[in-house]
Amino acid sequence: MNAEFRLPDLGEGLTEAEVIQWMVGPGDPVALNQTLAEVETAKAVVELPSPYEGTVTALHAEAGQTVAVGAPLIEFDVVGAETPARGAGSGSVATEGEEKTQPNLVGYGAAPSASGRPARRARRLGGGSPAADTAVLEAAPHDASPSLSVETVIERPRSTPPVRAYAKRLGIDLVLVAASVGDRVITRDDIDAYAERVGAVAEPQGATASAAPVPRGADALPHRTAGQDDARETRIPIRGVRKHTAAAMVQSAFTAPHVTVFHTVDVTATMELLSSFREDRALSEHRIGPLAVVAKAVCLALGRTPGLNSHWDEAAGEIVQYHYVDLGIAAATERGLIVPNIRDAERLSLIDLADALKDLAGTARAGKTSPAELAGGTFSISNIGVFGIDAGTPILPPGQSGILAVGAVRRQPWEHRGEIALRQIMTLSLSFDHRLVDGAEGARFLKDVADVLEEPGRAMLLR
Repeated sequence: MNAEFRLPDLGEGLTEAEVIQWMVGPGDPVALNQTLAEVETAKAVVELPSPYEGTVTALHAEAGQTVAVGAPLIEFDVVGAETPARGAGSGSVATEGEEKTQPNLVGYGAAPSASGRPARRARRLGGGSPAADTAVLEAAPHDASPSLSVETVIERPRSTPPVRAYAKRLGIDLVLVAASVGDRVITRDDIDAYAERVGAVAEPQGATASAAPVPRGADALPHRTAGQDDARETRIPIRGVRKHTAAAMVQSAFTAPHVTVFHTVDVTATMELLSSFREDRALSEHRIGPLAVVAKAVCLALGRTPGLNSHWDEAAGEIVQYHYVDLGIAAATERGLIVPNIRDAERLSLIDLADALKDLAGTARAGKTSPAELAGGTFSISNIGVFGIDAGTPILPPGQSGILAVGAVRRQPWEHRGEIALRQIMTLSLSFDHRLVDGAEGARFLKDVADVLEEPGRAMLLR
């Protein structure tokens, strides 16, 4: 009998998600916990595991469609089911005399009913025999996939969501790329190498022309080719991370009274310390950079200025002071700006913070940051220096009372010990909620961070 799977509650108060791509289609057999689809919430890309074993009978949403939590998503003909089971979220159907399993949280899948790992689904043709997409193979250049034939049985290519999106922009089927990389995960470099062989060219994704081509004249466009698109604007749907970020920034900007203060710091001593770390073989496996030192300094300074590690609870009429630091790190990704957190950062050593920053950045670039890693956060850091920017006025993440923007390190003339010398200089920009933090407290926090960067040994004096 048929069983309906509705979009489950993905947590953190999210009410909808966009279907990025389906991993299955009508008529496909599915195993328990097999990935059905990738959906994008306002915070992260999530893989939905199958709560059933059976055959897909219908899809209720198309790729690119936004679905509300609780809305029908997919239907199955469940193996061994005698009665239909419909309801929100994941569940299971049990035959008479068997124990009925309970739904599980998204990301954990349903409890397995049999031993062994479910096999990944091979692509199938209309006749049901597993094979590569023959239309794609026949249209591909003969030297693009020398080891792949129509009779080849391959599994769905392994890649990350950003890589799949990149391949889609180039118009490249990952099946063809998989033929040259084997069983390993396909990377962006693999896509580029394949594109170079076949001459693929990237096109803007998700953009549609909103106006017909407007003639400009031969003098205005001397190099124009016949049939070239001359649309004067494009329209991109506001959704996913961009939609969530816009709503959060508007809420923050018009709720919390922002104040930004700046301080320019001589960080030569910190840069010399980091240089000595790079020459230490015992630390060769750890990438300790300026951001790690800033993160350590922030954790130390927050202990002396608790107002910057607090939350204004309007509903309760209270100020909530945190006795821990969940440090948010702003990360620019292909999907937009996200702010994953380092949990209990105040307990970590400088080496641990450096390792956590490296893992956080790698996960964010791969598009694998989970909603749980984006939740919460008590104070944030934005490293605008990586873009060559010196200073800015960052907007507070909703619910936080402080955010520090870290500028680029530049060599410039600076007063040092009564003389002018070339020193390495950084500008710090602190925005804070003036309801919670007075100017004196904000200045004291910024001075504490600056003192550690100017003289790293001062970290021994803070607690």
